[in-house]
Amino acid sequence: MYIVDFFGDALKELLQETRDALRSNYLADDRPWVVAFSGGKDSTLVLQLVYELLLELGDKAVKPVHIVCSDTRVEPPNIADYIHTSLQQLKIHAKQCRFPLFVHIVQPTPKESFWFNVIGKGYPTPTSSFRWCTTKMKIKPSRRVIDRIVKEHGGVIILIGVRKSESSNRAKTIQAREYTSRGLHSHEDIPDALIMSPIAYWDTDSVWDYLFTNNPAPWGIDHKFMLNLYRQASGGECPVALDLNTQSCGNSRFGCWTCTVVREDKSMKGFIDSGATELTPLYDFRNRLRNDIRPNPSMRMNQRRDGSPAPGGKGPFTPEARQKILAELLQLEVDTKQRLINDDELAHIQLQWAEDFDTRGTLVFELAKKYGRNIKQLEGDLMEIQRDKRDELLLELAAEHEINEQWVYELMNLVVQKYPPSNLLGNKKALVRDVQKVIEHAVTAAEAAEQ
Repeated sequence: MYIVDFFGDALKELLQETRDALRSNYLADDRPWVVAFSGGKDSTLVLQLVYELLLELGDKAVKPVHIVCSDTRVEPPNIADYIHTSLQQLKIHAKQCRFPLFVHIVQPTPKESFWFNVIGKGYPTPTSSFRWCTTKMKIKPSRRVIDRIVKEHGGVIILIGVRKSESSNRAKTIQAREYTSRGLHSHEDIPDALIMSPIAYWDTDSVWDYLFTNNPAPWGIDHKFMLNLYRQASGGECPVALDLNTQSCGNSRFGCWTCTVVREDKSMKGFIDSGATELTPLYDFRNRLRNDIRPNPSMRMNQRRDGSPAPGGKGPFTPEARQKILAELLQLEVDTKQRLINDDELAHIQLQWAEDFDTRGTLVFELAKKYGRNIKQLEGDLMEIQRDKRDELLLELAAEHEINEQWVYELMNLVVQKYPPSNLLGNKKALVRDVQKVIEHAVTAAEAAEQ
Protein backbone atom coordinates (compact mmCIF):
# COMPACT_ATOMS: atom_id res chain seq x y z
CA MET A 1 0.00 0.00 0.00
CA TYR A 2 2.77 2.45 0.96
CA ILE A 3 5.70 0.83 -0.90
CA VAL A 4 6.60 3.07 -3.81
CA ASP A 5 7.68 1.79 -7.19
CA PHE A 6 11.07 3.45 -7.50
CA PHE A 7 12.43 1.85 -4.32
CA GLY A 8 15.05 -0.77 -4.98
CA ASP A 9 14.38 -4.43 -4.24
CA ALA A 10 16.60 -4.37 -1.15
CA LEU A 11 14.68 -1.49 0.42
CA LYS A 12 11.34 -3.00 -0.52
CA GLU A 13 12.37 -6.20 1.21
CA LEU A 14 13.59 -4.31 4.30
CA LEU A 15 10.38 -2.28 4.42
CA GLN A 16 8.26 -5.41 4.18
CA GLU A 17 10.26 -7.07 6.95
CA THR A 18 9.76 -3.99 9.14
CA ARG A 19 6.02 -3.94 8.50
CA ASP A 20 5.70 -7.67 9.15
CA ALA A 21 7.61 -7.36 12.43
CA LEU A 22 5.42 -4.47 13.57
CA ARG A 23 2.21 -6.26 12.69
CA SER A 24 3.17 -9.58 14.30
CA ASN A 25 4.35 -7.89 17.50
CA TYR A 26 1.24 -5.71 17.76
CA LEU A 27 -1.05 -8.73 17.47
CA ALA A 28 1.10 -11.06 19.57
CA ASP A 29 -0.07 -9.89 23.02
CA ASP A 30 -2.02 -7.25 24.94
CA ARG A 31 0.94 -5.22 26.15
CA PRO A 32 0.50 -1.58 25.12
CA TRP A 33 3.05 0.14 22.93
CA VAL A 34 4.98 3.28 23.79
CA VAL A 35 6.50 5.15 20.87
CA ALA A 36 9.36 7.44 21.93
CA PHE A 37 8.97 10.53 19.75
CA SER A 38 11.42 13.43 19.50
CA GLY A 39 10.24 15.06 16.28
CA GLY A 40 13.34 14.03 14.33
CA LYS A 41 13.45 11.90 11.21
CA ASP A 42 14.02 8.50 12.87
CA SER A 43 11.32 8.78 15.51
CA THR A 44 8.99 10.28 12.89
CA LEU A 45 9.56 7.26 10.66
CA VAL A 46 8.77 4.87 13.52
CA LEU A 47 5.63 6.83 14.41
CA GLN A 48 4.49 6.90 10.79
CA LEU A 49 5.04 3.16 10.32
CA VAL A 50 3.11 2.46 13.53
CA TYR A 51 0.25 4.75 12.49
CA GLU A 52 0.10 3.19 9.04
CA LEU A 53 -0.18 -0.19 10.77
CA LEU A 54 -3.17 1.06 12.77
CA LEU A 55 -4.80 2.27 9.55
CA GLU A 56 -4.18 -1.11 7.96
CA LEU A 57 -5.61 -3.02 10.94
CA GLY A 58 -8.71 -0.85 11.19
CA ASP A 59 -11.13 -2.43 13.69
CA LYS A 60 -8.39 -4.83 14.82
CA ALA A 61 -6.34 -1.88 16.14
CA VAL A 62 -7.54 -2.26 19.73
CA LYS A 63 -4.28 -2.31 21.69
CA PRO A 64 -3.30 1.07 23.21
CA VAL A 65 -0.46 3.01 21.62
CA HIS A 66 1.09 5.77 23.70
CA ILE A 67 3.23 8.50 22.14
CA VAL A 68 5.73 9.92 24.65
CA CYS A 69 7.46 13.17 23.72
CA SER A 70 9.78 15.12 26.01
CA ASP A 71 9.38 18.89 26.31
CA THR A 72 12.23 20.08 28.53
CA ARG A 73 10.67 23.57 28.89
CA VAL A 74 13.74 24.96 27.09
CA GLU A 75 13.18 23.59 23.58
CA PRO A 76 14.06 25.90 20.65
CA PRO A 77 10.80 27.73 19.85
CA ASN A 78 10.69 26.63 16.20
CA ILE A 79 11.22 22.96 17.16
CA ALA A 80 8.65 23.14 19.96
CA ASP A 81 6.05 24.70 17.67
CA TYR A 82 6.61 22.03 15.00
CA ILE A 83 6.37 19.12 17.45
CA HIS A 84 3.26 20.45 19.18
CA THR A 85 1.57 21.08 15.83
CA SER A 86 2.38 17.58 14.59
CA LEU A 87 1.16 15.86 17.75
CA GLN A 88 -2.00 17.97 17.89
CA GLN A 89 -2.84 16.92 14.33
CA LEU A 90 -2.07 13.32 15.26
CA LYS A 91 -4.48 13.44 18.22
CA ILE A 92 -7.27 14.88 16.09
CA HIS A 93 -6.81 12.33 13.30
CA ALA A 94 -6.56 9.39 15.72
CA LYS A 95 -9.74 10.51 17.47
CA GLN A 96 -11.55 10.67 14.14
CA CYS A 97 -10.36 7.13 13.38
CA ARG A 98 -11.28 6.01 16.93
CA PHE A 99 -7.82 4.57 17.49
CA PRO A 100 -6.71 3.87 21.11
CA LEU A 101 -3.82 6.31 20.67
CA PHE A 102 -2.71 8.62 23.48
CA VAL A 103 -0.23 11.49 23.29
CA HIS A 104 1.89 12.40 26.33
CA ILE A 105 4.01 15.54 26.10
CA VAL A 106 6.00 15.18 29.30
CA GLN A 107 7.77 17.99 31.12
CA PRO A 108 10.07 18.16 34.11
CA THR A 109 8.41 19.32 37.30
CA PRO A 110 9.30 22.86 38.39
CA LYS A 111 11.98 21.42 40.70
CA GLU A 112 13.42 19.34 37.85
CA SER A 113 13.48 22.23 35.41
CA PHE A 114 16.60 23.87 34.02
CA TRP A 115 15.90 27.29 35.47
CA PHE A 116 14.99 26.08 38.94
CA ASN A 117 18.26 24.18 39.22
CA VAL A 118 20.45 26.93 37.73
CA ILE A 119 18.74 30.01 39.19
CA GLY A 120 16.98 28.48 42.18
CA LYS A 121 19.63 26.13 43.56
CA GLY A 122 22.63 27.62 41.80
CA TYR A 123 23.64 24.49 39.87
CA PRO A 124 26.43 25.30 37.40
CA THR A 125 25.10 24.88 33.86
CA PRO A 126 25.69 21.38 32.41
CA THR A 127 28.97 20.27 30.87
CA SER A 128 30.05 16.98 29.29
CA SER A 129 31.32 15.84 32.71
CA PHE A 130 28.42 17.28 34.75
CA ARG A 131 25.37 16.50 32.63
CA TRP A 132 22.72 16.68 35.34
CA CYS A 133 20.07 17.85 32.87
CA THR A 134 19.38 14.51 31.14
CA THR A 135 18.16 12.73 34.27
CA LYS A 136 16.13 15.62 35.66
CA MET A 137 14.62 16.99 32.46
CA LYS A 138 14.22 13.93 30.23
CA ILE A 139 14.51 10.57 31.97
CA LYS A 140 12.38 11.22 35.06
CA PRO A 141 9.43 12.82 33.23
CA SER A 142 9.32 10.02 30.62
CA ARG A 143 9.72 7.32 33.25
CA ARG A 144 6.75 8.62 35.26
CA VAL A 145 4.44 8.10 32.29
CA ILE A 146 5.88 4.71 31.36
CA ASP A 147 5.79 3.48 34.96
CA ARG A 148 2.08 4.38 35.16
CA ILE A 149 1.38 2.45 31.96
CA VAL A 150 3.33 -0.57 33.23
CA LYS A 151 1.48 -0.44 36.55
CA GLU A 152 -1.88 -0.33 34.78
CA HIS A 153 -1.20 -3.06 32.20
CA GLY A 154 1.53 -5.17 33.81
CA GLY A 155 4.00 -4.62 30.98
CA VAL A 156 4.86 -2.46 27.99
CA ILE A 157 6.76 -2.54 24.70
CA ILE A 158 8.74 0.61 23.91
CA LEU A 159 9.47 1.43 20.27
CA ILE A 160 12.53 3.58 19.60
CA GLY A 161 14.14 4.89 16.43
CA VAL A 162 17.75 3.79 16.92
CA ARG A 163 19.70 2.63 13.86
CA LYS A 164 22.97 0.74 13.45
CA SER A 165 24.24 3.16 10.81
CA GLU A 166 24.07 6.14 13.20
CA SER A 167 27.50 5.34 14.65
CA SER A 168 29.91 2.47 15.26
CA ASN A 169 29.11 2.57 18.99
CA ARG A 170 25.39 2.35 18.29
CA ALA A 171 26.01 -0.62 15.97
CA LYS A 172 28.04 -2.41 18.66
CA THR A 173 25.34 -1.78 21.27
CA ILE A 174 22.59 -3.14 19.04
CA GLN A 175 24.69 -6.16 18.12
CA ALA A 176 25.58 -7.00 21.73
CA ARG A 177 22.03 -7.15 23.08
CA GLU A 178 20.16 -10.37 23.69
CA TYR A 179 16.95 -10.55 21.70
CA THR A 180 13.81 -12.62 22.01
CA SER A 181 12.45 -14.63 19.11
CA ARG A 182 10.32 -11.57 18.28
CA GLY A 183 13.34 -9.27 18.02
CA LEU A 184 12.79 -7.59 21.39
CA HIS A 185 15.20 -6.99 24.26
CA SER A 186 14.61 -6.07 27.88
CA HIS A 187 14.93 -2.53 29.18
CA GLU A 188 17.85 -2.25 31.60
CA ASP A 189 16.07 -0.02 34.11
CA ILE A 190 12.32 -0.47 33.64
CA PRO A 191 10.97 -3.82 34.91
CA ASP A 192 8.39 -5.50 32.65
CA ALA A 193 9.42 -3.32 29.69
CA LEU A 194 10.70 -4.64 26.37
CA ILE A 195 12.34 -2.60 23.63
CA MET A 196 11.66 -2.85 19.92
CA SER A 197 13.87 -1.08 17.35
CA PRO A 198 11.87 -1.40 14.10
CA ILE A 199 14.27 0.60 11.90
CA ALA A 200 17.57 -0.64 13.35
CA TYR A 201 18.82 -1.73 9.92
CA TRP A 202 17.64 1.25 7.89
CA ASP A 203 20.24 3.68 6.56
CA THR A 204 19.79 7.45 6.53
CA ASP A 205 18.98 7.73 2.82
CA SER A 206 16.25 5.12 3.16
CA VAL A 207 14.70 7.01 6.08
CA TRP A 208 14.51 10.24 4.09
CA ASP A 209 13.37 8.49 0.92
CA TYR A 210 10.46 6.85 2.70
CA LEU A 211 9.34 9.96 4.57
CA PHE A 212 9.31 12.19 1.51
CA THR A 213 7.85 9.62 -0.82
CA ASN A 214 5.05 9.04 1.70
CA ASN A 215 4.41 12.72 2.42
CA PRO A 216 2.43 14.16 4.11
CA ALA A 217 2.08 11.80 7.04
CA PRO A 218 -1.33 10.13 7.40
CA TRP A 219 -2.27 12.61 10.13
CA GLY A 220 -1.53 15.56 7.84
CA ILE A 221 1.87 16.91 8.92
CA ASP A 222 4.14 17.92 6.01
CA HIS A 223 7.64 16.42 6.27
CA LYS A 224 9.09 19.23 4.15
CA PHE A 225 9.13 21.47 7.22
CA MET A 226 11.22 18.90 9.11
CA LEU A 227 13.62 18.56 6.18
CA ASN A 228 14.03 22.32 6.16
CA LEU A 229 14.84 22.27 9.87
CA TYR A 230 17.54 19.68 9.27
CA ARG A 231 18.99 21.68 6.41
CA GLN A 232 19.12 24.76 8.61
CA ALA A 233 20.51 22.99 11.67
CA SER A 234 22.91 20.68 9.80
CA GLY A 235 22.50 17.99 12.41
CA GLY A 236 20.28 15.38 14.01
CA GLU A 237 17.64 15.47 16.68
CA CYS A 238 18.16 15.21 20.43
CA PRO A 239 16.80 11.76 21.41
CA VAL A 240 14.05 10.92 23.85
CA ALA A 241 16.07 9.72 26.84
CA LEU A 242 14.59 6.80 28.75
CA ASP A 243 17.73 5.76 30.64
CA LEU A 244 21.29 6.89 31.23
CA ASN A 245 22.53 4.65 28.43
CA THR A 246 20.64 6.70 25.87
CA GLN A 247 23.01 9.00 24.03
CA SER A 248 22.57 12.45 25.50
CA CYS A 249 22.19 15.49 23.29
CA GLY A 250 25.86 16.44 23.41
CA ASN A 251 27.05 16.85 19.84
CA SER A 252 23.79 15.68 18.27
CA ARG A 253 21.19 18.31 17.66
CA PHE A 254 17.90 19.61 18.09
CA GLY A 255 18.64 20.02 21.77
CA CYS A 256 17.67 22.62 24.34
CA TRP A 257 18.39 26.21 23.37
CA THR A 258 20.11 26.58 26.75
CA CYS A 259 22.47 23.63 26.18
CA THR A 260 25.95 24.44 27.48
CA VAL A 261 27.32 20.91 26.99
CA VAL A 262 28.44 21.69 23.44
CA ARG A 263 31.10 24.29 22.73
CA GLU A 264 29.07 25.77 19.89
CA ASP A 265 25.35 25.31 19.30
CA LYS A 266 25.57 24.59 15.59
CA SER A 267 21.87 23.97 15.14
CA MET A 268 20.85 27.36 16.57
CA LYS A 269 23.62 29.01 14.54
CA GLY A 270 22.33 27.20 11.46
CA PHE A 271 18.76 28.37 12.10
CA ILE A 272 19.97 31.97 12.48
CA ASP A 273 22.18 31.84 9.38
CA SER A 274 19.17 30.51 7.45
CA GLY A 275 17.08 33.52 8.36
CA ALA A 276 15.62 32.77 11.83
CA THR A 277 17.21 35.91 13.28
CA GLU A 278 14.60 36.00 16.08
CA LEU A 279 16.66 33.23 17.73
CA THR A 280 19.80 35.40 17.93
CA PRO A 281 19.08 36.76 21.46
CA LEU A 282 18.59 33.18 22.76
CA TYR A 283 21.82 32.08 21.08
CA ASP A 284 23.74 35.01 22.58
CA PHE A 285 22.32 34.41 26.07
CA ARG A 286 23.27 30.72 25.90
CA ASN A 287 26.82 31.67 24.90
CA ARG A 288 27.00 34.11 27.80
CA LEU A 289 25.88 31.42 30.24
CA ARG A 290 28.52 29.01 28.99
CA ASN A 291 31.46 31.28 28.28
CA ASP A 292 31.13 34.21 30.68
CA ILE A 293 29.00 33.32 33.68
CA ARG A 294 29.83 29.67 34.41
CA PRO A 295 33.65 30.01 34.39
CA ASN A 296 33.69 33.33 36.27
CA PRO A 297 35.08 32.70 39.81
CA SER A 298 33.23 35.72 41.18
CA MET A 299 29.94 34.07 40.19
CA ARG A 300 30.66 30.89 42.16
CA MET A 301 30.52 29.96 45.86
CA ASN A 302 33.54 28.60 47.71
CA GLN A 303 31.38 25.93 49.30
CA ARG A 304 28.88 23.34 48.20
CA ARG A 305 25.23 23.54 49.14
CA ASP A 306 25.85 21.31 52.16
CA GLY A 307 28.45 23.75 53.47
CA SER A 308 31.52 21.63 52.61
CA PRO A 309 34.40 23.26 50.70
CA ALA A 310 34.09 23.31 46.92
CA PRO A 311 37.34 22.29 45.14
CA GLY A 312 38.83 25.23 43.31
CA GLY A 313 36.08 27.49 44.55
CA LYS A 314 33.73 26.05 41.95
CA GLY A 315 30.62 25.70 44.04
CA PRO A 316 27.06 26.76 43.15
CA PHE A 317 26.32 30.15 41.69
CA THR A 318 26.32 32.88 44.31
CA PRO A 319 23.05 34.56 45.34
CA GLU A 320 24.14 37.63 43.39
CA ALA A 321 24.86 35.54 40.29
CA ARG A 322 21.48 33.83 40.48
CA GLN A 323 19.72 37.18 40.72
CA LYS A 324 21.76 38.45 37.77
CA ILE A 325 20.89 35.42 35.61
CA LEU A 326 17.19 35.75 36.43
CA ALA A 327 17.22 39.47 35.67
CA GLU A 328 18.90 38.83 32.30
CA LEU A 329 16.46 36.02 31.51
CA LEU A 330 13.47 38.24 32.28
CA GLN A 331 14.97 41.01 30.13
CA LEU A 332 15.39 38.41 27.37
CA GLU A 333 11.65 37.70 27.63
CA VAL A 334 10.96 41.38 27.08
CA ASP A 335 13.33 41.58 24.13
CA THR A 336 12.04 38.43 22.39
CA LYS A 337 8.38 38.71 23.47
CA GLN A 338 8.51 35.02 24.40
CA ARG A 339 7.71 33.26 27.67
CA LEU A 340 11.01 31.62 28.67
CA ILE A 341 10.30 30.75 32.30
CA ASN A 342 6.93 29.73 33.72
CA ASP A 343 5.18 31.09 36.80
CA ASP A 344 5.51 27.79 38.63
CA GLU A 345 9.28 27.83 38.09
CA LEU A 346 9.48 31.38 39.43
CA ALA A 347 7.42 30.34 42.44
CA HIS A 348 9.71 27.43 43.28
CA ILE A 349 12.80 29.58 42.74
CA GLN A 350 11.38 32.03 45.27
CA LEU A 351 10.85 29.23 47.78
CA GLN A 352 14.43 28.05 47.25
CA TRP A 353 15.84 31.56 47.59
CA ALA A 354 13.85 32.05 50.78
CA GLU A 355 15.45 28.91 52.17
CA ASP A 356 18.95 29.86 50.99
CA PHE A 357 19.33 33.61 51.38
CA ASP A 358 16.19 35.72 50.79
CA THR A 359 14.83 36.21 54.30
CA ARG A 360 12.17 38.65 53.09
CA GLY A 361 10.95 36.12 50.54
CA THR A 362 10.19 38.70 47.87
CA LEU A 363 13.23 39.05 45.59
CA VAL A 364 11.91 36.91 42.74
CA PHE A 365 8.57 38.70 42.69
CA GLU A 366 10.23 42.10 42.81
CA LEU A 367 12.36 41.18 39.80
CA ALA A 368 9.38 39.69 37.96
CA LYS A 369 7.34 42.87 38.45
CA LYS A 370 10.24 44.99 37.22
CA TYR A 371 10.12 43.14 33.90
CA GLY A 372 6.34 43.11 33.56
CA ARG A 373 5.49 39.68 34.99
CA ASN A 374 2.36 39.92 37.14
CA ILE A 375 2.23 36.96 39.52
CA LYS A 376 0.46 38.51 42.53
CA GLN A 377 -1.53 35.41 43.43
CA LEU A 378 1.58 33.25 43.53
CA GLU A 379 3.40 35.91 45.52
CA GLY A 380 0.72 35.96 48.18
CA ASP A 381 0.54 32.19 48.40
CA LEU A 382 4.32 31.77 48.64
CA MET A 383 4.79 34.51 51.19
CA GLU A 384 2.23 32.72 53.34
CA ILE A 385 4.10 29.43 52.92
CA GLN A 386 7.41 31.11 53.76
CA ARG A 387 5.96 32.74 56.86
CA ASP A 388 4.47 29.43 57.96
CA LYS A 389 7.78 27.58 57.54
CA ARG A 390 9.72 30.29 59.35
CA ASP A 391 7.20 30.56 62.18
CA GLU A 392 7.07 26.77 62.51
CA LEU A 393 10.82 26.60 63.16
CA LEU A 394 10.73 29.39 65.72
CA LEU A 395 7.64 28.08 67.49
CA GLU A 396 9.20 24.61 67.80
CA LEU A 397 12.26 26.11 69.48
CA ALA A 398 10.09 28.30 71.71
CA ALA A 399 7.96 25.36 72.84
CA GLU A 400 11.09 23.36 73.65
CA HIS A 401 12.19 26.11 76.05
CA GLU A 402 8.68 27.19 77.17
CA ILE A 403 8.99 30.68 75.67
CA ASN A 404 6.11 33.11 75.25
CA GLU A 405 5.01 33.43 71.60
CA GLN A 406 5.44 37.19 71.73
CA TRP A 407 9.16 36.65 72.28
CA VAL A 408 9.17 34.45 69.19
CA TYR A 409 7.99 37.22 66.89
CA GLU A 410 10.42 39.68 68.43
CA LEU A 411 13.15 37.12 67.88
CA MET A 412 12.05 36.67 64.26
CA ASN A 413 12.65 40.36 63.59
CA LEU A 414 16.13 40.13 65.07
CA VAL A 415 16.91 37.13 62.90
CA VAL A 416 15.85 38.93 59.73
CA GLN A 417 18.09 41.87 60.57
CA LYS A 418 21.13 39.78 61.49
CA TYR A 419 21.01 37.46 58.49
CA PRO A 420 20.55 39.52 55.34
CA PRO A 421 20.12 37.66 52.02
CA SER A 422 23.81 37.71 51.13
CA ASN A 423 24.86 36.11 54.43
CA LEU A 424 22.40 33.24 54.89
CA LEU A 425 23.50 30.63 52.32
CA GLY A 426 25.65 28.04 54.11
CA ASN A 427 24.89 29.61 57.50
CA LYS A 428 21.57 27.96 58.32
CA LYS A 429 23.13 25.96 61.17
CA ALA A 430 24.60 29.15 62.59
CA LEU A 431 21.17 30.75 62.35
CA VAL A 432 19.61 27.94 64.36
CA ARG A 433 22.40 28.16 66.97
CA ASP A 434 21.89 31.90 67.32
CA VAL A 435 18.15 31.40 67.70
CA GLN A 436 18.77 28.87 70.44
CA LYS A 437 21.18 31.22 72.24
CA VAL A 438 18.72 34.09 72.22
CA ILE A 439 15.95 31.86 73.57
CA GLU A 440 18.20 30.41 76.24
CA HIS A 441 19.19 33.91 77.32
CA ALA A 442 15.53 34.84 77.49
CA VAL A 443 14.85 31.78 79.66
CA THR A 444 17.67 32.72 82.00
CA ALA A 445 16.39 36.27 82.27
CA ALA A 446 12.86 35.06 82.99
CA GLU A 447 14.04 32.68 85.69
CA ALA A 448 16.12 35.40 87.34
CA ALA A 449 13.12 37.73 87.35
CA GLU A 450 11.01 35.15 89.20
CA GLN A 451 13.52 34.74 92.06
